[in-house]
Amino acid sequence: MRVAIDARELCGHPTGVGRYLSRLLTAWAVSDRARRHDLTLIAHAPIAAEPGWRVTTSIVPGGGGTAWEQMTLPGAVAAARADLLFAPGYTAPLTVTTPLVLTIHDVSYFAHPEWFSFREGTRRRMLTAWSARRARKVITVSNFSKTEIERFIGIKDVRAIPHGIDRIEGRPDVLPGTSSTDRSMILYVGSVFERRRVDRLIASFDQIVARVPNATLEIVGENRTRGVDLDALRLRSKHADRIFLRSYVDEATLEQLYRDASVLAFLSEYEGFGFTPLEAVTRGVPPVVLDTPIARETYGEAAIYVPPSASNDEIAAIIANLITNNDTRRAALSHAGGVLARYDWTRAAEDTLSVLEEAVLGR
Repeated sequence: MRVAIDARELCGHPTGVGRYLSRLLTAWAVSDRARRHDLTLIAHAPIAAEPGWRVTTSIVPGGGGTAWEQMTLPGAVAAARADLLFAPGYTAPLTVTTPLVLTIHDVSYFAHPEWFSFREGTRRRMLTAWSARRARKVITVSNFSKTEIERFIGIKDVRAIPHGIDRIEGRPDVLPGTSSTDRSMILYVGSVFERRRVDRLIASFDQIVARVPNATLEIVGENRTRGVDLDALRLRSKHADRIFLRSYVDEATLEQLYRDASVLAFLSEYEGFGFTPLEAVTRGVPPVVLDTPIARETYGEAAIYVPPSASNDEIAAIIANLITNNDTRRAALSHAGGVLARYDWTRAAEDTLSVLEEAVLGR
């Protein structure tokens, strides 16, 4: 089977969709079953492929946006003589005649159109719905998203295949589940959207410092909001010099931030999955998350939950307690093993490959 893969998200600094595709490719590289197939990555710019990936790369220059997807990608798929197109990031070219498998990670733009501009929301809704109806198979990453896709787009038989999680040992210098007195860092990792309430996290920080005097706040992620000025919010804080904003860090720096963190705060109202709280758990860092159906499904009892209606003071109290109360930390992380066992990239890659094969065979 010849599989063409829309690999745009592997260009530049890969984030959510790029990391998802990267982990699948890494797992397929050591799969005897996957080696029976030819994989061609099609992108608009050079890709930093991982050592060992068993792929062919086709670079078709362009902007990499919707116009490239709709006008350029179909020709590249045809040139690859592909039996299947795998589109891992929500949308696909509508004119491509090759069978299609599409991954939709979430449908926030259907569920909460107020989070998007009229133009952006309309574009996303139309292209996602059209792509999903065109696809032979649709994959998503949680049962919550499966239900949402069926509800908003009307697609049945969506396959829910949870992400894996990279297994990394906890911090060697601090007993997992404890917080040392000189490390009271609150960490946020992820692209910044309105739904993730990073503005509320910053607004809560002064009250956190009132409870934890040595607290610091590290925010790592590109600001993709519609006009939320994070630096202006930071400067309003009485402790602005302890709030650090970075759009991107390399893997080594991110790893060190995880290891230095006492708590990961991820107060998102809506996700399809949500990687970073699980990444924190693997490193012995307990996450604080908003109490939503997807958070309960994904993190189970390995997280501390904030009510959606919580005030800034209540958010601060929950975060401060998790930093300072080692019994609370240990209680949350005692469930880490059972929760993390649900997520395995080898299993996710094999299940995804099954869907690709079924699409070609017409099952």
